[in-house]
Amino acid sequence: MNGLFKKRNFNFPFLKIRNFGYIFSAVMLIIAIGAMCTKGLNYGIDFQGGVLVEVSSDKPFDMKEMRSRLSFLKDFTIQSSSSEKGEMILIQSQPKEGENGSQVVNQIKAELGNDYTYERVEVIGPTIGDELKTKSLFASILALLAISIYIWFRFEWPFAIGCMISLAHDLIIVIGIFALMGWDFNMVVVAGILSLAGYDCNDTIVTYDRVRENLRKYRQDSIDNILNRSINETLSRTILTSLTTLFVVLVLLFVGGGTLEGFSRAMVWGTILGTYSSIFVAVPLLRYFDIRTVAEGIEQK
Repeated sequence: MNGLFKKRNFNFPFLKIRNFGYIFSAVMLIIAIGAMCTKGLNYGIDFQGGVLVEVSSDKPFDMKEMRSRLSFLKDFTIQSSSSEKGEMILIQSQPKEGENGSQVVNQIKAELGNDYTYERVEVIGPTIGDELKTKSLFASILALLAISIYIWFRFEWPFAIGCMISLAHDLIIVIGIFALMGWDFNMVVVAGILSLAGYDCNDTIVTYDRVRENLRKYRQDSIDNILNRSINETLSRTILTSLTTLFVVLVLLFVGGGTLEGFSRAMVWGTILGTYSSIFVAVPLLRYFDIRTVAEGIEQK
């Protein structure tokens, strides 16, 4: 087992099977974009406005009974979960015409009574939801621009383009998975996606550093061999880092409760995709640029 993750212990022909990676990525992107265009994102109350009430109880909930009792609500959903406080349900609903969020909350409390503990109550108007949606999009664009500018100065333009294409690949697929599965897309998910952007870039940068080192070290070798060597030399680090991150976010997913569920889902899928794309997208894309000339230019500075 120790030898499996020993540094520079791999020699897999990743560049020879790059076309399979391109096809797999293309299929995933088509499915993701198709899901976003046909099904759309299931925006949470953060973005579309509404009411969220988190209720806990010492006894298990009868979900059928709860849905029947709350059937007077408009466009409502109920999710169950468990925590240290006991059994919990998360109720989300939209106000009816002429109602406001506070009235809906009062109706829920009047129906359920004092037999339950109300852990969290949130009311967000549609105007605030639209504003949050705009600001989230703006923040995401700014974050991606900042990352691309940093990589441009750190690695020169071919590496920046490769990293940004890889990052866009991961983010589109993760968002597409949320659309395909119908999971809530809220501010917590946006936070997860922005965290994912930083993680993915860090994973790619480590391999790119090795590519630049090997371009100077193996001047007579072919670009494909240099790229393949670089992936294999950093593979043990990539696997161990990804597994460590994956274990942490899986724990968050299963025990973090409903509040962290969206963040955890984004990070789980993003960690898997980030590892895949750094090997089969980010590095193979470099072979379509004259990176040897770029490396020589850096060395002469």
